[in-house]
Amino acid sequence: MSEAVGERMRAGSRESILAAARRAAQAHGYGGLNFRDLAEDVGIKAASVYYHFPSKADLGAAVARRYREDTAAALEAMWAETADPVLCLRRYPDLFRRSLENGNRLCLGSFMSAEYDDLPEAVRREVQAFADANVAWLSRVIAAAHGAAPEACAQRARAVFSAVAGAQLMARSRSDIALFDDIIESYRKTGLLGQIG
Repeated sequence: MSEAVGERMRAGSRESILAAARRAAQAHGYGGLNFRDLAEDVGIKAASVYYHFPSKADLGAAVARRYREDTAAALEAMWAETADPVLCLRRYPDLFRRSLENGNRLCLGSFMSAEYDDLPEAVRREVQAFADANVAWLSRVIAAAHGAAPEACAQRARAVFSAVAGAQLMARSRSDIALFDDIIESYRKTGLLGQIG
């Protein structure tokens, strides 16, 4: 086997581990990351998981980082698709809805936030960075729609992020995606996810 083929296989294994770990963490949180179970899910030996991620903390931080990066890319793609900031704000909950559609899972950032006290420092930093990235994007969208002062935009952004994450949590606890939709619609009717004023 050539060195290039071996490198591609290692990269593929790493990506498969990250994907499996993301599914596990969205369903069971950081505590649900188990190297033996991940290895079985991916179809490799547990030692191979340790090759890529020497510790559970390394794996947890890598999963949370990738989740944050993927979410940031999705938010930027949404912004690029439309110049309408109000439409972006209305579409924002769709990112959280997708987790519910995928096996009644939670946003990884939300799940790990609930475990914050028990997380290794590297994972904590990624959880905070996830929330910060969401709030920064929402602040930018709100500023584009309304032109309010930066602190007012940040305050509203934190409210939107918290409200949408809370709606997801409530819907998950009842395995009821329709409840999520109803709560989000109520946010739109009250103006939290609609006209900004």
